[in-house]
Amino acid sequence: MVESTVRIGIVAGEASGDLLGSLLINALKSVYQDIEFFGIAGPKMQALGAHSLFPMQALSVRGYVEALGSLNKILAIRRALKHRLLLEKPRLFIGVDAPDFNLSLERKLKNSGIASVHFVSPSVWAWRPKRINKVRRAVSHALLIFPFEEDIYRQAGIPATYVGHPLAHALPEPDRKRAREILGLRADQEYVVLMPGSRLGELKALADLFIETAQCLLAQRPRIHFLIPLVSRETRQAFEHSLHAANAQELPIRILYGHAHDALQAADAALIASGTATLEALLLDCPHVITYKVPWLTWQIMRRQALQPWIGLPNILAAESIVPEIIQTQATAANLAQALENLLRDTDARERQIEAFRHQRSRLKRNTPALIAHALQPFLRQQHAV
Repeated sequence: MVESTVRIGIVAGEASGDLLGSLLINALKSVYQDIEFFGIAGPKMQALGAHSLFPMQALSVRGYVEALGSLNKILAIRRALKHRLLLEKPRLFIGVDAPDFNLSLERKLKNSGIASVHFVSPSVWAWRPKRINKVRRAVSHALLIFPFEEDIYRQAGIPATYVGHPLAHALPEPDRKRAREILGLRADQEYVVLMPGSRLGELKALADLFIETAQCLLAQRPRIHFLIPLVSRETRQAFEHSLHAANAQELPIRILYGHAHDALQAADAALIASGTATLEALLLDCPHVITYKVPWLTWQIMRRQALQPWIGLPNILAAESIVPEIIQTQATAANLAQALENLLRDTDARERQIEAFRHQRSRLKRNTPALIAHALQPFLRQQHAV
């Protein structure tokens, strides 16, 4: 045990980071009693006692070009947070994902004598591989969530620990029947989950496409119903506005506040904007189709820096196409509805996805809390050379 309260700085930049950050906080609090977290935290982290100095939503910006409009605000937040951290000198700083925000901050703190840990590696294996050099300068230690990242960090000479994926540890074995009971869904009804993104800007950009896709699919399968789990009042209001604008209020769709994991377990299939939600679907045995659309200039930048032929985590993990990806100009309502129709109609295709998902889950599932606590023990027991 530590002898006095240990303060830890922490930053999560969006809903997926808030979830991972809450799992990390739980892991450390299960071992260390006198420990406090402050920085930028979402509702799940705050529920565990993390004090958020700035709203997490301010960092949830989608894409290169779109970020320009918020750049001054984000930089001001980072300067203010850096000043606070240097003033209070926490024992440790943990950046949860959000590499564009966190790595620069981590480097400044590390150079000032504050140990820095980055939790969730930037996707140097997918695009912008030179970021590994920035990681080396910024971190005292990295916590990795994918097994193939270990070799990359070892070769780069960066201290790192593969801790498994926290979601693979935390999520229960999928139970479709129980999930339907929790949500009050009929056992004999067909359900598709729509997940257009957790960030407000992302949802606004994709909501119309997802609504039109649902309308197209309904025309092919008149008895189908839709579920859409949303993470905040703002995202719910934005989606309801899109429904109204599309004159789609009669669409058989149920909006859920949270309950994303229950919805994925309960559903027959899902349409998901590329991101952490695709991994959640994998872990919960939910067959799905991946889509994404960004403005033309953002896409040109991303495409030129890509190292992988896939954007979805299930496909990157498997190193093959196990989930359909329909993106950019191909991402039309007609194409997406047809891909979902194919998946719903073809039982064998759904079973092949689920079989591949279970194999990947076995690679990701470790005793993540224990591995995190052990990896961070040197930083929490005493001052650590950075």
